[in-house]
Amino acid sequence: MTAEQFAVQDTPARAARTTAVQIGESFIGDGVNAAHVNTVLGHRDGPAGIAWATALATPSSGHVPFVAVLRPSLPVKPLTLFVTKAAPANDQHGNLIWGAAQAGIAAGVADALANGTVTGEQADSHVVIAAVWVNPAADDEDAVYRNNRESVRTALENGAQHLPSSSAVIEARNSPSNPFFTPRG
Repeated sequence: MTAEQFAVQDTPARAARTTAVQIGESFIGDGVNAAHVNTVLGHRDGPAGIAWATALATPSSGHVPFVAVLRPSLPVKPLTLFVTKAAPANDQHGNLIWGAAQAGIAAGVADALANGTVTGEQADSHVVIAAVWVNPAADDEDAVYRNNRESVRTALENGAQHLPSSSAVIEARNSPSNPFFTPRG
């Protein structure tokens, strides 16, 4: 590459494209088979790509990030790193993470590509980091699959739309709740 070609490629617009990230969140389902997914979508040449590669290269005990696949040797695009929020508690929980949840994450990312939430250009230039909660008590692999598929797709859509809105956050500030805690007054 010549200096002139590099100078044209290294423009402020290119820098903005490679450093921008979309962060999304979604909680789908209820009970032990619910899915909670956080996503980061960003360019491979930017901070998301660095975080993706770093996480893949630095597993920790019980948390081994892996590339989500639609089937063996067919990774979903954009390349998606599946990061567990809970270490496998037992063989069944591990199988739900590596099986149903992974299949759901891969299919949901493919759904986001098919519906245009993720563009065809982004499929080849971007990466996704999906932080995925699978409850150690989960007991229905079909529900885990469905909930993770919908949750990752929704998280990517929320990131693309910059949701939630600031007004929704302000409105909800006095009545926070989650599946594990609701204040009593």
